[in-house]
Amino acid sequence: MRSEWEVNQAVDKYANLITRICFLYLKNEADTQNVFQSVFLKYLKYNKSFESDEHEKAWFIRVSINTCKDVLKNFFHSHTVSLDKVESAFMTEPPQHPEVLEAVLSLPQNYRTVIYLYYYEGYKETEIADILRKKVNTIYTWMYQAKQILKKQLGGE
Repeated sequence: MRSEWEVNQAVDKYANLITRICFLYLKNEADTQNVFQSVFLKYLKYNKSFESDEHEKAWFIRVSINTCKDVLKNFFHSHTVSLDKVESAFMTEPPQHPEVLEAVLSLPQNYRTVIYLYYYEGYKETEIADILRKKVNTIYTWMYQAKQILKKQLGGE
């Protein structure tokens, strides 16, 4: 079990990342907060050490995504609809281009995830493939298809 200091350091380091990923999947603040707590509880109980900071960050991303998917599979969640305001919970400051954010959030989940990891977190396609446990060509395809959809929705390049 990890020390309180280690967990506090991880919360300081990864809180924003995990919150954004969870909100990207769940689209409501309450579920995002629940998953956030679950992720750090799993970290607290995780006894293995990480090879590097990047490995630790990838672990947090993977656990966050998997936990969000578990929430989405839940019967209650799949049979209810929440209409929380996406913009207010996603960012503390108003987005510079709300139409872009709205378009990204309207993408299918797999496209949303690769766009987020690539443009917002700065991962390369090969790294995204490792994190999502998909083939690199799948990531390239999803990126291309997501860009085509965004291009149509936003009317331009």
